[in-house]
Amino acid sequence: MPEKIEAECAHKMETTLGVLKRELAGIRTGRASAAILDSLKVDYYGTPTPINQVATVAAPESRLITIQPWDVSMIPVVEKAIQSSDIGITPANDGKLIRLAMPPLSEERRREIAKLVKKMGEDNKIAVRNIRREAMEHSKKRLKDKEMSEDDEHKMESRIQKMTNDFITQVDSIVAGKEKEIMET
Repeated sequence: MPEKIEAECAHKMETTLGVLKRELAGIRTGRASAAILDSLKVDYYGTPTPINQVATVAAPESRLITIQPWDVSMIPVVEKAIQSSDIGITPANDGKLIRLAMPPLSEERRREIAKLVKKMGEDNKIAVRNIRREAMEHSKKRLKDKEMSEDDEHKMESRIQKMTNDFITQVDSIVAGKEKEIMET
């Protein structure tokens, strides 16, 4: 039974870490990344569809993203989706290919983004700690209901605490890497 609680706790923490990675992938840095377009959807014959499912998205240079729709008639639709989004880049097309030139970020904007990344990291650490708290409460309930011994409960709590510390270290590492990437010119 303790293994089930620990496995569920680990699964939830891994899910939280995955959410953080996806959120950070969509944050714009000084470098071009196709991930900033992941949240954008275009109207593809009446169905909202992610851009990467109607076009080839690539970052051939450090400050350029290219989008090549498989159907040329989708170029205006993709352009409109980009312009109406909050990424702050104006698309340019040559009739076959859409180019997004990434302007360099100002020092002030870099600091704002780094602050946002830190806040996202803190929010995820709070989520990990909440998962730990739930698991600890679950183990205390099992002890109270006499479904496990005190020794088992203490061992499980120490393993859950170690797991929590490991995941918080991973969050800090991911956030530090993203901050470094943001602050690069």
